[in-house]
Amino acid sequence: MPFKDLNLSADILRGVVSAGYTDPTPIQLRAIPVVLSGRDLIASAQTGTGKTAAFALPILSKLGAHSRAPRVLILEPTRELAAQVETAFRDFARHTDIRTVALFGGVGYGAQRNELKRGVDVIAATPGRLVDFIKGGELSLGTIEILVLDEVDRMLDMGFLPVVKDIIARCPKSRQTLFFSATVPPEIAAVASFALRNPERVECGVNRSVNESVNHALYPVAWSQKFDLLVALLEKTDFQSVLVFSRTKHGADKIASRLKAAKHTVAVLHANRSQNQRIEALAGFKSGKYEIMVATDIAARGIDVAGVSHVINYDVPENPEDYVHRIGRTGRAMAVGDAFTLVSPENASDIRDIQRFIGAKIPELRLEGFPYLPFVVNPSYPKKGQQQQRRGGGGGGGGQRSPQASGPRGGGRSQSGGPSGGGRSGGGGFRGRR
Repeated sequence: MPFKDLNLSADILRGVVSAGYTDPTPIQLRAIPVVLSGRDLIASAQTGTGKTAAFALPILSKLGAHSRAPRVLILEPTRELAAQVETAFRDFARHTDIRTVALFGGVGYGAQRNELKRGVDVIAATPGRLVDFIKGGELSLGTIEILVLDEVDRMLDMGFLPVVKDIIARCPKSRQTLFFSATVPPEIAAVASFALRNPERVECGVNRSVNESVNHALYPVAWSQKFDLLVALLEKTDFQSVLVFSRTKHGADKIASRLKAAKHTVAVLHANRSQNQRIEALAGFKSGKYEIMVATDIAARGIDVAGVSHVINYDVPENPEDYVHRIGRTGRAMAVGDAFTLVSPENASDIRDIQRFIGAKIPELRLEGFPYLPFVVNPSYPKKGQQQQRRGGGGGGGGQRSPQASGPRGGGRSQSGGPSGGGRSGGGGFRGRR
C-alpha cells in the first residue's frame, strides 16, 4: 500500500515525496491508521524500521494549520534523538506553516526560549530541559493534544520514570498518548497503566531480533590485540562509514586518538563532549567528513545516519538489548549492513547472554593473515559482579563460515583474501580459539 492510500493530508504527502520516501514500512502501515483514528497506541518494532515517520506523518496530518500554542509533545531520552525527531517533523512539514522546536540541555536557553515565544505547534524535548522551562513559567502543557513517549524503554533505563510521570500529569487528560519503543519490557506496563486509555497494540518483528538485513559476526581475539585487529579489519573492508562502539568515554577517546594516528578521519560522540562538539561530530559523520565515528552507547539509539555500512563493537556491550540497538545503526530501512564484534575470552558470559537474548548463534570468523596470539584470559581483566573473573569458553573450533555472515562488503572478499571461516558458536555459547 503506498503512502497516498493512508489518508495523510495532501501537504504532508508532498513532504513525504520531498523527503525521498517511497513505500511505507510495516510499522508505518500499521501505526499510521491508529494514530489518525485518535486512539492511544503502544507500538514496538526493530530499530531502523521507520518508527519516527510512523507517528510524525499522522500527527502532522491531524494538526492542519499553525497555532501559537503547543499541541504536540514528544519526549526523547537523549539530545541527539530530540534533535533528530524535530528535524524529521520539520522536513515532513516543509509544505505547511507548522512550527517545531527541540528543547534539550548542553546548550544555552536563549534560542530555545525565543522559539517558544514565537509560538510552536510541536515540541521534541528531553525531560530535564522541558521541566526547566515549565518550572521557569515559560511553558505550559495545558494545550497539549498529543503526547508521544519515544524510546520508552531507554527512558526507563536512564531513570527518567519520576520526571516522566510528572510531565504526563501536567498534560490534559483528554489527550491522545502514543508509546513508541524498540522493546517493550514489563516495566512499561507500569507507565502505560496511568498514561494510556485502552491503547491499541502494534508490534512488528520480534523485539529481540536483529534486522535480517544485517550480517553480524564475532571476531575472537586476545585482549591485547583488539586495536590491531580493528585496524586490520578496516584495511580489508570496503566500507562507506563505520560506527565503532566503546563501553567507556575514556576508551572512546583512546580508540579515536589511535585511529587518527593511523590516518583515519574520526569523530567522537559521548556524554563528556559539549553539545556543539556532538552536533559537529554528527554533522561531519553524516556529510562524510569523518569516515569513522567512535561512540559510547549514548549513540546506540541517537544516531540515524543513512549509509552506515558497518558497525564494529570494539567492546562487547554489557546488556544484550544494547547489542541489538548498536548493530541496528546499520541496515537502516532494510538496507544491507555488516556488524562485527571483537571478542576476548573475558566476554564469554556476555556473548552467551546476547545469543540467548536474540535466540540465535552468532557466527565466529577469523581474519585471514592476521597474526593471532593465543586466545587466553587477560589476568588484569576486572571481575564480573565482584564475584568471579570472566573466563573464555572451551577449545577451538573448525567448521565452515556461516552463510549468514558476509564479512566485508563486496561478497565477503578483499584483495588480501578477506575473512575466512573460523570456529562457530556451539550450543548457543561462545567458543573462541586457543
